[in-house]
Amino acid sequence: MPKKINTDPDFFGFAELLSDSERAELAEIRDYLQREIAPLANPAWDKAEFPFEAIEKFAKLGLAGYQYPEHGDGVERSSLFPGFLSIELNRIDPSLAVFSGVHTGLAMGSIQGGGDQEQRDRWMPDMVAMRKIGAFALTEPEGGSDVAGGMRTTARREGDEWVLNGAKRWIGNGTFADIIVVWARDEADGQVKGFVVGKDTPGVTATKIEGKIALRTVQNADIVFADARVPESDRLQNINSFRDTAKVLARTRGGVAWQALGLAMRAYELAREYAVSREQFGKPIGGFQMIQDLLVKMLGNITAMFGMVVRLNQLTEQGKAGAEQAALAKAFTTTRMREVVGWARELFGGNGIVLDYEVAKFFADAEAVYSFEGSREMNTLIVGKSITGLSAFA
Repeated sequence: MPKKINTDPDFFGFAELLSDSERAELAEIRDYLQREIAPLANPAWDKAEFPFEAIEKFAKLGLAGYQYPEHGDGVERSSLFPGFLSIELNRIDPSLAVFSGVHTGLAMGSIQGGGDQEQRDRWMPDMVAMRKIGAFALTEPEGGSDVAGGMRTTARREGDEWVLNGAKRWIGNGTFADIIVVWARDEADGQVKGFVVGKDTPGVTATKIEGKIALRTVQNADIVFADARVPESDRLQNINSFRDTAKVLARTRGGVAWQALGLAMRAYELAREYAVSREQFGKPIGGFQMIQDLLVKMLGNITAMFGMVVRLNQLTEQGKAGAEQAALAKAFTTTRMREVVGWARELFGGNGIVLDYEVAKFFADAEAVYSFEGSREMNTLIVGKSITGLSAFA
């Protein structure tokens, strides 16, 4: 009797760390995403348009409330659950996963962590219900890796208002978000402050970035602030310096590691399925040694990535994870992801460059995930400083 084939990219069974109820819930979510979201994904990616009907579908799923039970369904889930949820989203479509991550992780995370209780009560319920969509405006046209010290967007206080001037770039959801969390340098003390800015605020102009080859569904924008006025009540009251901003980024950097894992898992699944169905020289190509070598290298990377993100989660829960652990996880997993999608595309041959076979989308999207939330080089220097005590930053 032939041995059962193991098709699961979670080869070491990390999902067994979840409770039975959480695994059952993830199975229901996977089924819902496959049924309701997957049909929207490839056409939207091909046209570089956002499928706005997805917002209502995500809202029905309760997607934005899983990390914030006090504003959502009130159900306390394990700290591992959001990571496995990210895997499911990215296996369906990395672009729509980024839409969700910007809204729930960056925008909502900034308000939850940086706002006072009144601000959380004012904004979070509408964001959990997805009646209001958030964006996160940190990166600037001339500042990516050096934005902490080189931020050019300014905030000047005038009475009970702040006047914002400057520009932001690569702002996910930026063309349609209802509220934008904007980071600007206070002219008075030189410290970075956070502001929640409505999309219809006079002096705020958002323009879609065209011609992307990755995460094409994500509506990234250039946003200009020209004497945009924001009331003091909309300044995030618990953000007083870039160190406070960095706390948000440390959490989301770990989230990108889970995203990279989900993306790599789907590329592997597509490659394995193709290898056992595509025939050349009279048999499935999965029966050739070099094809099996590619598949096993992919699976090895995925298993190593899994181990790192699960351990990072455990350290974070214990209060033992620092910026250096998050930085290593982001740098390592996205590098391994890049290898996996490259091998997957290679396995498909010519079919790997057309959207019909889907792997091309994951191959392209991986380039964006590799770059954002801190480049490999910048995250490497964070870890390098931690292990040598010497700063190599220019």
